Amino acid sequence: MVAALALLVLVYMAGVLGFKFISGYNWLDAIYMTVITITTVGFKEVQPLDPMDKVFTSLLILTSIFILGYAVTVITEYVLSKNNLGNIIQKRVEKKIQKIHNHVVVCGYGRNGQQAVHKLKAFDKPFVIIEKDEEVYSRYSNESYPFIHGNASEDEILKKAGIEKASTLICALPSDADNLFIVLSVRQIKKDLKIISRATDETTLRKLKLAGADNVIMPDKIGGEHMAALVVQPDLIEFLDNLTVSGDDDSMFVEQVPFKNVCPSGIELAISDLDIRKKTGCSVIGYKTSEGEYIVNPDPTMLLKRDSKLILIGRPQQIDKLKQVYHV
Repeated sequence: MVAALALLVLVYMAGVLGFKFISGYNWLDAIYMTVITITTVGFKEVQPLDPMDKVFTSLLILTSIFILGYAVTVITEYVLSKNNLGNIIQKRVEKKIQKIHNHVVVCGYGRNGQQAVHKLKAFDKPFVIIEKDEEVYSRYSNESYPFIHGNASEDEILKKAGIEKASTLICALPSDADNLFIVLSVRQIKKDLKIISRATDETTLRKLKLAGADNVIMPDKIGGEHMAALVVQPDLIEFLDNLTVSGDDDSMFVEQVPFKNVCPSGIELAISDLDIRKKTGCSVIGYKTSEGEYIVNPDPTMLLKRDSKLILIGRPQQIDKLKQVYHV
């Protein structure tokens, strides 16, 4: 691009100087003659050309034809490469990402990545997907999801996805080694980021934890245990399968509510004092202490502490009421 522009300027200056000093034209006529000669528009000469002028003009025409053709080709390719549809869409996505914060960065849009994105979308949780496979990126980037094409193990790609402003990272790549490397890299970029990683091998689980992953999920193990449980406790498992945290079907919903929502005044109250069942129809099935301990079916007299959470169950209408009352 730069070379093509430089050649255009060079041939233009050669033409102006040649017509000025060889043909004896004034500066304005020299510029005029150079322009009509280089562009081959065919206007009449300012004055008749002598043999020396004809030789110079012929050389200028031949030189300018090749240089102009080369320059037009290079500049056209440059403009098209910078303004093709894919680049325009990518720039729009990057501008959109710059405006969001507290989002989830999903590394890998395979089977697990798609399931994670589906759940995040159901909860209207903002997310950004990083995918390095060109075929996968081309197939799904038209779904108006915010995609970043690149390798998630590269800091530059992670920063493009807004990792410094994100609240959570989900590593859903099929390779444990890739997930481990990403966890190590991201933990160096943002210390307080919540990291959830997929793992295939039992031996990798501990390594991912040591690298900085907050939670490690083993889909194959979960799937196998689930199938075995359907053999020994089919009714119980079917009941649990009807529980969901998503809002896209008629199953029973499970929702968590932070202390600050149920006790906006900051005063620590007992579960019975909140009267959640009467207000919303939802039932309290669990309590998470500020230290991270879970208590199943807590006693109604239990006092809620700051930074704790209540876990409730209810039908869709009841969960909607819960969200209205406690602004979840």
